[in-house]
Amino acid sequence: MSKQCLSCKGRLWCGLPSCPLLEKLRVEAPIARKALTSVFGPSPPNAFVGWQGYPAVQVGPLVAVDEGTDARLYDSPSEWYGLGYADIIRFRSSLARGMHRQKVAEQSAVLDEVQAAVMSTKPVDIEARFSKPLSFKMSFSPVSQPMGPTAPLQDLRLAGNPTVPKKVDEFANEKIRVRDALPELLSSGLDYYYVQKILSAGLLGAKKKLVPTRWAITAADRMIADLYIQDVKGFPSVSEFTVFSNEYLYNHFEILLLPGAWEFEQFEAWSAGTVWTPDGAGIAQEYEPHQGRSDYAETEGGGFYAGRFGVAEGLRDMRRQARVIVFREIYEGYQMPVGVWEVRENVRNAFKTTPRKFPTLRQALSDIQSRLKMPIIEYEKKSTVLRQRRLSDF
Repeated sequence: MSKQCLSCKGRLWCGLPSCPLLEKLRVEAPIARKALTSVFGPSPPNAFVGWQGYPAVQVGPLVAVDEGTDARLYDSPSEWYGLGYADIIRFRSSLARGMHRQKVAEQSAVLDEVQAAVMSTKPVDIEARFSKPLSFKMSFSPVSQPMGPTAPLQDLRLAGNPTVPKKVDEFANEKIRVRDALPELLSSGLDYYYVQKILSAGLLGAKKKLVPTRWAITAADRMIADLYIQDVKGFPSVSEFTVFSNEYLYNHFEILLLPGAWEFEQFEAWSAGTVWTPDGAGIAQEYEPHQGRSDYAETEGGGFYAGRFGVAEGLRDMRRQARVIVFREIYEGYQMPVGVWEVRENVRNAFKTTPRKFPTLRQALSDIQSRLKMPIIEYEKKSTVLRQRRLSDF
């Protein structure tokens, strides 16, 4: 919650069409009045694995509070694209999260049930009983999706039969490295977000163990993009300066492909008045050379790897490689972080638009400047790629 929210109190000073905080309260109120100590309903299916206290963490299922709901949509970022804050908050606020603490490398009866639900490609009914009534705590993360009501988990039982792909069932019972399992799972047509979930639930790897949700999101982005980039490096370079654009949830993206061998650079330019920059604007920058990088992109965190994943996927589909710069501007309306799925889907959808092509770098940058709020010179001062000027750029 930003300082502006505390002053605004629902009067929409942020420019949003509706207040996400009030929307969350609207969903919370009837659930809180029920003081639920048990829930029977469909799981999306997914689980949440916390990180605090690692290697002993909180793990539990996400279960729809109301019967008859489309639980699948409640936890499907690939289908949220285009929806507003109110819908996303409503979806997530309607999922109850049970909490059971255990060590990441240990198995338990609760984890057995959680894993069976997560392995299913379709929602499966779950009966969850809690030792205390479900309660709400405002929970937004810059990496994972918003969280709904929570309570300590007392007992968990699957009341339906999960639909489990044969390959996933095999890998869950084999000692196979995650990096070796990923290409087979993806080539079999499984959804990226599904693969991310089973990684977090401790179903992949030579040593099966839980991976905190926020870590699993970044790990999946990083490892899957690595696989795509291996392919991308074998493709011919783009021949023109190519620009893709997209904007969603007050995040604006300009993606510039420059002729040459794979490099990746991403900027995050935050306008003054956002949740992270209430007092002034700022620009973060991260860079990856052709040979890759081994250190973590600290200044941008999960957003860097989500953007990198979307670009790697886009270039793989184009069967081209390039030197790439992502300009991301975050505007005042972005008052509630909804997770890095927004970055990933923004970039993915940018690559679905019709690109603009230019013979020179200067023309491409001029085109990009027409849609950015920050002067392009401010990016050039920080850029690694743009300071590597070549004759072909002019």
